[in-house]
Amino acid sequence: MTPRFLIAAAHKSSGKTVITTGLSRALSMRSLKVQTFKKGPDYIDPMWLGLASGRPCYNLDFNTMNEGEVRNLLSSRAAGADIAVIESNKGLYDGVDLHGADSNAAMAKLIKAPVVLVVDTTGTTRGIAPLLMGYQAFDANVNIAGVILNKTGGARHEGKLRAAVEEYTDLSVLGAVGRSDDLEIGERHLGLTTPSETGMIQGLIDTLGHRLADSVDLDKLITIASSAPDLEFTPQTPVDKFAQGIRIGVARDTAFGFYYPDDFEAFEAAGAELVFFDAINDAHLPDIDGLFIGGGFPETAMEKLEANASMRHEIKQEIAGGMPAYAECGGLMYLCETLEWNGKKHKMAGIIPGNAVMCERPQGRGHTRLSASDDCLWRVEGGTIKAHEFHYAKVDNLPESTKFGFDVQRGTGISGAHDGIIINNLMAGFCHMRNTDSNPWVSRFLRHVVAVKARKTPPE
Repeated sequence: MTPRFLIAAAHKSSGKTVITTGLSRALSMRSLKVQTFKKGPDYIDPMWLGLASGRPCYNLDFNTMNEGEVRNLLSSRAAGADIAVIESNKGLYDGVDLHGADSNAAMAKLIKAPVVLVVDTTGTTRGIAPLLMGYQAFDANVNIAGVILNKTGGARHEGKLRAAVEEYTDLSVLGAVGRSDDLEIGERHLGLTTPSETGMIQGLIDTLGHRLADSVDLDKLITIASSAPDLEFTPQTPVDKFAQGIRIGVARDTAFGFYYPDDFEAFEAAGAELVFFDAINDAHLPDIDGLFIGGGFPETAMEKLEANASMRHEIKQEIAGGMPAYAECGGLMYLCETLEWNGKKHKMAGIIPGNAVMCERPQGRGHTRLSASDDCLWRVEGGTIKAHEFHYAKVDNLPESTKFGFDVQRGTGISGAHDGIIINNLMAGFCHMRNTDSNPWVSRFLRHVVAVKARKTPPE
């Protein structure tokens, strides 16, 4: 099994993503094949990690995946890599479950990964010792193998921290990263800015890589990763290529970029061809059988999206004509009549008779539970669908006759009770799906596309 380690912290906003991005690039600059992973539902952090490593970053998520799926995804995607780097979310012991069943510590134990703890040392000296001692004692089955001192205030501050760690703990200090504006990734209303919004992307990531290479003992880190024991997993079984010849258009640009790479792989495994297009700059849709518009930040590009009238009108025309389509969050907003943010309003595709409005506070966030309604376009076997949402938007002025594909058991969705607006062969909602054993949404959508195409294709 590939050498691996998990980056965790005492609390969120400790600089984990900056450190993990920098380490991934630093290890890559040693000509190592680095495979990155991110715990939990997240789109933005994996963008940074994927760019740093040069390979897609995959999510390991207790909410949507069972333990076997987590192990299998890690093992299969890390195969062939020299080292796997897993970034946690929030703090090491944080999670929804009181007993930590969904925590980063639980993930570390499941995948048998040693933990490297990143500590934001702002305003701390000797106090780092009881913090580390407490984290070690809280769960003796979690292998905290080393610590990285982050945001240190200079040589004197670093010296005091190192002395405290050495005096009171048996942990190895792998390095210290000084506080610097050069090591900051800007934040926005949904978290960190995406790489596409940040100028000099590769230059910034290279800077992070060089700084981490100078600040952290990479040899010790590799030794820690190599101590991880083998991990059992079940090889994947071949998938029926029932969607051979189906072409799915995917909007991917600076407005829409929230996609899981293994979802894309599920499309291709079923035989479908993904055709990417730019909703901002491309004048026309490609030749496709179905449409997928994921989440993102359409509000930051709404003027440009409005300016591309030919694309907006073509998408509306195709969906009105019966093309199968699926849209999530930002994609839903784009398909509305208008999008309003910061006192400005712009025209969108107009296939959904409602107005998307950005709000100051989140309108829905966290894990969601859905069940298929009688109007759902896809056949859903079983009960609850586990998904997630994080949106500051709402949709106003929807007709009372609006049909929805999902009933919301937990979460907000569009109305608090429903999600997944149905118009012809379109289903569009705020919840983000993840293709898993319990929710194979990709195959469900593709079978819908195949069925619609078969109805439209005249017999020979």
